[in-house]
Amino acid sequence: MDQLTLRKPDDWHLHLRDGAMLDAVVPWTARQFGRAIVMPNLLPPVTTVAQALAYKARILAAVPGGLEFTPLMTAYLTDGTDADELARGFEDGVFAAVKLYPAGATTNSASGLTDISKATAVLERMQKIGMPLLVHGEVTDPAVDIFDREAVFIERVMIPLRKDFPELKVVFEHVTTRQAVDYVSAADAHTAATITVHHLMINRNAIFQGGIRPHMYCLPIAKREEHRQALRQAATSGKPNFFLGTDSAPHPRHTKETGCGCAGLFTAVAAIELYAQVFDEEGALANLEAFASLNGPAFYGLAPNSQTLTLARMAQTVPAHVDLPGGEAIVNFKGGEQIPWSISGAAAVPAD
Repeated sequence: MDQLTLRKPDDWHLHLRDGAMLDAVVPWTARQFGRAIVMPNLLPPVTTVAQALAYKARILAAVPGGLEFTPLMTAYLTDGTDADELARGFEDGVFAAVKLYPAGATTNSASGLTDISKATAVLERMQKIGMPLLVHGEVTDPAVDIFDREAVFIERVMIPLRKDFPELKVVFEHVTTRQAVDYVSAADAHTAATITVHHLMINRNAIFQGGIRPHMYCLPIAKREEHRQALRQAATSGKPNFFLGTDSAPHPRHTKETGCGCAGLFTAVAAIELYAQVFDEEGALANLEAFASLNGPAFYGLAPNSQTLTLARMAQTVPAHVDLPGGEAIVNFKGGEQIPWSISGAAAVPAD
């Protein structure tokens, strides 16, 4: 198969940041995705309807002319989140979901939930109205090894959460382990998971090849090869509870290449092409449309996009970086490397 046409895909986990960085990265997502679940971990975090509407307006202003892109906004769950505010935002179509960051788990998560018990009333309300919960599935207990934090989260948080709120729709974001794949595979239709392209392509060795590689450092951190293989099997399986979420997370180069570098990989420049590469390598191109374009909308209760996107087996070199004002740049995942798939047609390059 040298060409593949699919319903235009969606990104169900995306970081766009704000300001000049937002303006630089939005076009790369809009060229390939019809919709995206936008993470709320700004400073300050997006916790109210008014903040979400203002952020959405800034995102839409950055979409190049001629491209159709819909940001789906999320609310940041804190110890003091107002259930009425969430419900109002959901019922008015402003909030698509709520994001749970365990406090201190990742970038801009200091305001996150300190204990799941503090959100009981909010979760009860969300279950009642059908509002999805998106979880960053890692414990932050310093006694737990960083490579085990996802597996421990399943035991300490996910299993009790699903027992207490069996009808709550939960997305286990950016899963990275065989344990998470097994857990979601065995769960009912109220539980799903997103899988990033970088976790499908790298294992933890990538962080240390030839020295410390800060542009391969993300959270959740890449795991052993056995886990990468489990992710590839899940993503390409066609199972409806796994779908695309890039977790593309841009940072300026200097904040990655420093004594205490930021976590996050910027994959938005060639995300769908890299997913196509993975599915091709696994002999599962026929399942890419379900993973990228159908499973996510079905879980969220939305119709698939009406537009299509065509991918061609045509080599391209991924741009090394995306420029920011002041001579700064974002280093791209696979930047400078040749990859075998490209978007065919006018959407291939973002407008200036």
